[in-house]
Amino acid sequence: MKSHLIIGSRGSKLALWQSEWVKAQLEELHDGLEVFIEIIKTSGDANLRAPLAVIGGKGVFTKELEEALLDERIDLAVHSLKDLPTVLPDRLSISAITEREDARDALILNPNLFIEKPSIKNLPQSAVVGTSSMRRMAQLKHLRRDLEIKDIRGNVDTRLRKLDEGEYQAIVLASAGLRRLGLSNRISAAIGTDEMIPAVGQGALGIETREGDVETNALLSSLNHAETRAACTAERALLRALGGGCQLPIAAHAMVNDGRLKIEGLVAAVSGEAVVRASTEGAASEAEAVGNELASILRRQGADSILKDLPA
Repeated sequence: MKSHLIIGSRGSKLALWQSEWVKAQLEELHDGLEVFIEIIKTSGDANLRAPLAVIGGKGVFTKELEEALLDERIDLAVHSLKDLPTVLPDRLSISAITEREDARDALILNPNLFIEKPSIKNLPQSAVVGTSSMRRMAQLKHLRRDLEIKDIRGNVDTRLRKLDEGEYQAIVLASAGLRRLGLSNRISAAIGTDEMIPAVGQGALGIETREGDVETNALLSSLNHAETRAACTAERALLRALGGGCQLPIAAHAMVNDGRLKIEGLVAAVSGEAVVRASTEGAASEAEAVGNELASILRRQGADSILKDLPA
């Protein structure tokens, strides 16, 4: 069995937290195993000015990590699963999906804005809200047509600084990232899935490896969380079936309870004017089929007419 592994990671504080967590778990579970982290800059990290929809969403935070895997410069790549495309390069696979953190989106208010019960519906008229996600933008506009949605890029600290400096009255981030960074105190309100369905895979980590690397895959098997994997498999199947990328306004959230998987999904126009939303359930052991079934339901309810107008 291998005595050391090299993790490939993006260089942001959150990405390094995630990789350090995986490193600590592996070294605790396997006596004598040494794990090292190599920082790899992705195209998404290199261009922090342009909106994600402009620079291209598919693989923008993963491509360079996958190239390092295929070149055998690293043994595994740790991703926020929501960033990982649903179709992986040949010879690569997801060897583990870790137990999910809070999957919900979080509303964070400017410190000078006081709202007794913070929520999207209680934001001031025409409030400026920051997000880089078309999925969040579409759902925000659907809930509140008056809101001014303004693009925001950068790591978590940068986005919070821009908020605090007054560029925005509120921003929306993933609850999981804030919690992992010890910033849960900045969450003004967790946004329920009845108002905003999260991104596919949000809150979970996906660990990508080479399919033929038997030893590494065996070491990582202990980090796989079966219920989270089933839920995320269904979500990713839905996204794949709809032909969408991780930056498009397609959302899904699944949960497993007593072997049953329930999933809800949404397809929205960027303007928020048209939204198709549905749910279904089935056996967790048939997660991919359940996700595909929901994609078919959404299509029957008119998702195709929305999807054809979305950017590729």
